[in-house]
Amino acid sequence: MPEIPLHFRTASELGRLIKTKKISSVELTRLYLGRLEKQGAELNAVAHLTAELAMAQAKQADAELAQGKVRGALHGVPYGAKDLLATKGIPTQWGSPAHKGQTFDYDATVIARLREAGAVLLGKLAMVELAGGGGYEYASASLHGPAKCPWNHERWAGGSSSGSGASVGSGSVGFAIGTETWGSITVPAAFCGITGLRPTYGRVSRYGAMALSWTMDKIGPMARSAEDCGHILQAIAGLDPLDDTSASSKFAFRPRAFSSLPRPIRLGLLTQDYTKAPEAKKVFETALEVFRKGSFTLKEAKYPPNIPYDSAASMIITAEGASAFENLIRSDKLHALADTAQQAGFVASLTVTAVDYLRALRIRNEARTAINRLWNDFDVLIAPTLLLEATPIAKSLNEITDPWGGNGGPGNLLGLPSITLPMGFGKTQLPLGLELVGAPFSEQTLLALATYFQQETDWHRHFPKE
Repeated sequence: MPEIPLHFRTASELGRLIKTKKISSVELTRLYLGRLEKQGAELNAVAHLTAELAMAQAKQADAELAQGKVRGALHGVPYGAKDLLATKGIPTQWGSPAHKGQTFDYDATVIARLREAGAVLLGKLAMVELAGGGGYEYASASLHGPAKCPWNHERWAGGSSSGSGASVGSGSVGFAIGTETWGSITVPAAFCGITGLRPTYGRVSRYGAMALSWTMDKIGPMARSAEDCGHILQAIAGLDPLDDTSASSKFAFRPRAFSSLPRPIRLGLLTQDYTKAPEAKKVFETALEVFRKGSFTLKEAKYPPNIPYDSAASMIITAEGASAFENLIRSDKLHALADTAQQAGFVASLTVTAVDYLRALRIRNEARTAINRLWNDFDVLIAPTLLLEATPIAKSLNEITDPWGGNGGPGNLLGLPSITLPMGFGKTQLPLGLELVGAPFSEQTLLALATYFQQETDWHRHFPKE
């Protein structure tokens, strides 16, 4: 591999360079601001730059370091936030033409906690309008246009945390914050060749975040390594009195948490239909060899059958999204949305009945009971994140004929944690992702397992040519 440029270094490495004064936060911040202005803009990944704020925070980080104060692993490291997280006095437009110019007079809890951790906010990152809650057809469903994959600008970065994925993948930020209701961290992480962590539902406070689905929305880190994600999660997780769904327990990252277990990690290989995705199977099998050589047991696993995970998750998102955006849907502003399919989807969402919604909630309870039994036999479930690489930007998502695959339905329905990390390249030399799914609040094990994989491989070290 060629030498890794500074801007493609992991956030953890950047933090260590700052701490040892081999580079200043100010220098790094200037570098990333320049890349967001150029590479980020070319990828349609930027919603709003906060250059003045970023330089002020970077100067503060350097001044504190000079006084011997280090706030943690992220001290002085520049990052970007998905544009559905409120930032005081800074536009937070939810990727939506109907909300252009919207601002709030407070910070989301995640933003406040990263500030306390010493991280430097470079700006807000583009996203699919309203996180795609109405069901969109084209990658261009955004106030900022279609976010481009940094590996191929004719391909999509993935939704809805598309700007976060593209910014990390292009080396335009040290790390980013994304959100997921169904696939919005895992898909852009896989498409852009980065590492993305979807925490357990409730692990991270959602105060100040745009609501799409109150019982399924989650906030998590998108970065270049599992180690990065662990440090970021440690900074943002924990109880928040402003969010009564937030978990009381804090999170202290331990990179090799699984090493203290009394038995080997039991990996459940989620069955997939690889008939039309032989390249994904080949890459996945090569990735599995890393675990076969270690102290892990591998055995085939299946989600309990006869449970409509995907349809239940879809119904809950549709019903809760209709409630969240009812005023918009009933207004003329709905027609300002960029994607006509999304407009129609939001209108249709108002017809969901209470019977349909409550049935979906009952299915979720049944699914939780059934999947909880899996954890008697397995510690972690493993599969390709998706069976295909980044899709063409100009093509309707309804016309993609390659199988998507993925495990987003069950995992998001039940709020299970998951981490996606690069495992190789597919038939068009674009990244493919490996996904690890765990029981609720098993982030320690997932991060440790992902860290082990990344110590044994260098896929997360690859970066696109410029």
